Amino acid sequence: MTATRILCLGECMVEMAPREDGAYLRNFAGDSFNTAWYLRRLLPDGFTVDYGSAVGTDAISHSMLAFMQEAGIGTDHVRRIAERTVGLYMIELEHGERSFSYWRGQSAAKLLAEDEAALLRMMEGAGLILFSGITLAILSADHRGNLLRALARARADGATIAFDPNMRLRLWADAREMCDAVMRAAAHADVVLPSFDEDGPNYGDATPEETIARYAKGGATTVVVKNGAGRIHAFDLREGHAVFDPVPVTAVVDTTAAGDSFNAGFLSARLAGKGLVESLSAGAALSARVIAARGALVP
Repeated sequence: MTATRILCLGECMVEMAPREDGAYLRNFAGDSFNTAWYLRRLLPDGFTVDYGSAVGTDAISHSMLAFMQEAGIGTDHVRRIAERTVGLYMIELEHGERSFSYWRGQSAAKLLAEDEAALLRMMEGAGLILFSGITLAILSADHRGNLLRALARARADGATIAFDPNMRLRLWADAREMCDAVMRAAAHADVVLPSFDEDGPNYGDATPEETIARYAKGGATTVVVKNGAGRIHAFDLREGHAVFDPVPVTAVVDTTAAGDSFNAGFLSARLAGKGLVESLSAGAALSARVIAARGALVP
């Protein structure tokens, strides 16, 4: 991975995160956006980080775009749709573990892949394109097809495609639809970043090695299996297999964006030319810092 334009695709939402005093703090977050935000902070100025999505034309959409721009994230490929707005989620915490409530019925991001030609323009010149299972889940079947065809074209043109399956069953009609869609999408990816606590139960993988083998068989050249606080298993076609044991986090405050921040730490290290194990360490270190604080985006 050497090209310097990064494009992350998906849905940014209004985040309501609990404070210690019981009140809520408004922020903006979402899985692929969280990764974009951390990538922008980690990468040198020679890189650009763009976000591809859609928002409304209301006040909260304006605020979201301003937030992205202030963070140094490009918004030229965020569509504005007048009859739509942005989604919202609320975090509930119990002993550091989070649960979510969502309101995204009128989310403009559901239409981010409506225009295949616009997707191709969005992806033109990108060296790394990242999307997720949530990106897939919020799209209609037809729009999902638009996205996968555009990704295939971008990959053929030299882009590296990174995919986090991020499996959220509540967003799908059933588990079979989710699993089939994730594997179809993974076939278009060079780098796949699953979590074993999701892939294991959904695909019947008994071990992280089985998860790696399934995605590698589908065509991925790099697979990293995140495993909560446990051992990370990884494979790269050139470097072979590797494992990494993260340093335990003694005080977990909020696990929101644990995987998203890991992805950013890992990918930024790979973009800097780091080896597989060193990149796993970078991802784990950033994730550990993030889960020791509240909210998805930790300065």
